Amino acid sequence: MDKMRRILVHVCKDRAAPQRAHFVQSITGHFSDCGDDEVEVNCSLEKNQFVLYRGDKGQGTPLKRPAFCPIKHLSVTEAAAIPLDVQQRGVDVGVAIILQTANQRVLLTRRAKELHVFPNVWVPPGGHLEPDETLLDAGLRELTEETGLKLEPEGVSPKILGLWESVYPPMLSRGLPRRHHIVVYMLLLSPLSHLQLQASLSPSPAEVSACLWADSRLVRAVVSAMDGEDAEVQTDDLPSSVSVSQVSTEGALSDSTLPLEVFVSRAPVSGPDVERVSTGTKFALELWLRSLETPDP
Repeated sequence: MDKMRRILVHVCKDRAAPQRAHFVQSITGHFSDCGDDEVEVNCSLEKNQFVLYRGDKGQGTPLKRPAFCPIKHLSVTEAAAIPLDVQQRGVDVGVAIILQTANQRVLLTRRAKELHVFPNVWVPPGGHLEPDETLLDAGLRELTEETGLKLEPEGVSPKILGLWESVYPPMLSRGLPRRHHIVVYMLLLSPLSHLQLQASLSPSPAEVSACLWADSRLVRAVVSAMDGEDAEVQTDDLPSSVSVSQVSTEGALSDSTLPLEVFVSRAPVSGPDVERVSTGTKFALELWLRSLETPDP
């Protein structure tokens, strides 16, 4: 995508004018006074700039990075070794949709194995914000492009759950950073059940290789396996396999199952990556569970 056509993150601190964030700058760290991995911020989309500024405690939106975030741990030498064209990219903006059905399930998709970034990893539908789009417009467009689902903006009650600082590769042990995003996780409420929505699913095989409607029991197990932590995974009495829809190279759907362990796998520190739920998705799903416990009045 042409550099002038990308929406980039700008940061604003202490009422100063917004400044374009640098590729090797930790956005979370910019707003953290003590090196915390989670802060509260406010965000706005102004003149095709995604601006982040400090939020009042208890009233902002959570912004989080993993403890192993490559940008956080980047040395001066490693930063200098990043190719100049990558360093000049800035920090991109993505929108991911947590689509909640009427019977409280959420849609996850497995990224196609041919993709250059996070291949074969489970995430919500989403992608880049384009010029002159609202966050909701971008989320609905990406939802349609990736899954074929078309939702009307006036009927989905959008709410930003949280922001995630995403870097690829996700750990320095896997190589120097090549992509740096702030991902906006947006909750949309559908009046339809997952079975009704399933009938309209028509995923793009170039981007999606499988789909899953996850209920809260599965989601709790997924978020208990947080990457970088060693807490015991809470699988409760879940079955050993999970029903999914596989997507053929022609886009046809077929019923299948995957082992539960796929969805409670943690990101490996070394060796080849594994099929798993992305770390940012686990963060967003944890926020979704909280939203079920404390719904808006």
